[in-house]
Amino acid sequence: MGSKLIANLKVIDKKSEWHNTLDDIGYYDFYHTYDYHYLSKLHDEKAILLKYTEGNKIICFPFLIRKINDTEYFDATSVYGYAGPLQKNLDKNFDNSLFSKALNNYFVQEKIISVFSRLNPFIHNQDPVLKNIGKTQELGYVVNIDLTPPLEEQRASYSKITKRYINKCRKQCHVVRSNCPSNIDSFVNLYYENMDRVNAKENYYFSKDYFLKFINSNDYETDILFAVLKNTNEIISSALMVKTNDVVQYHLSGTKAEFLDLSPIRLLIDEMRIIAKNENKSFFNLGGGLGNSDDGLFRFKSSFSKDFKPFKIWKHIINQKVYDSLVDEYVPPGCGCDFDFFPLYRCNGL
Repeated sequence: MGSKLIANLKVIDKKSEWHNTLDDIGYYDFYHTYDYHYLSKLHDEKAILLKYTEGNKIICFPFLIRKINDTEYFDATSVYGYAGPLQKNLDKNFDNSLFSKALNNYFVQEKIISVFSRLNPFIHNQDPVLKNIGKTQELGYVVNIDLTPPLEEQRASYSKITKRYINKCRKQCHVVRSNCPSNIDSFVNLYYENMDRVNAKENYYFSKDYFLKFINSNDYETDILFAVLKNTNEIISSALMVKTNDVVQYHLSGTKAEFLDLSPIRLLIDEMRIIAKNENKSFFNLGGGLGNSDDGLFRFKSSFSKDFKPFKIWKHIINQKVYDSLVDEYVPPGCGCDFDFFPLYRCNGL
């Protein structure tokens, strides 16, 4: 397809132009990159980056475009993680009326009836970009470790129990940092075991090939950390961390069931914090709870820091008439759907 220009909105789907555009923007997360979108999309989905220009201002917005079964229509969604729009040379007072018009014209022209995106707590001015376009909703919080203070000051924010676990684990384990393909099997096996334990959906069982392509990407840096028992050299826990600009994302992890009581993942988080501080990173995002709730997972993460950042999503219905007709067709009364699901017509796996 190549890039396509609609008014002052350009549609980019080639890696070189996508990469150069992000370089021009300057500040982005790995969730915005071409490689992550390419790895995330299903075979019948299309990854695009919308680039809008207005004077010296630039807005970029990545999406996955999906066909709606048995219709002539499409919808758009974001990759798993924290995406949303990027911007350059605009502030909180930005008048987005021309951008809104160009964006909606594109969606109408391409028969895209609804759009969804998870937003990124570390990207500035996403709210003014999306003002009065669809609906932005705050769902909860993610836990950030502020990496700018000295290491000991950061550690002082840990709960007593987290400090105790880390101290105990450091006595029994050492940490290996590697993203060599030879270590991928160990990580994948631990990750699958974790997915089994939490009864994860099938689409979270990424293939070994997925992980090999992930760690070989030049769009971002990947660190895989392993907790290894000192007395047996057994790998008992592993975590995949991703670094882009000054942000570190705690992305995926796994721990052997028989060592959960030792909580080695706390050691890996602490070790990544030290590495990231020494590399002059600013933010270490641990994410939130399951379903963005204040649950056990969120409480575990908040034992490292009380620097909570709001997590928001963005929903936009372009063609309400078609949207409603699809809901009527695919969401029968009594189907048990969560009516907050968006787009609602996909709640049964459409």
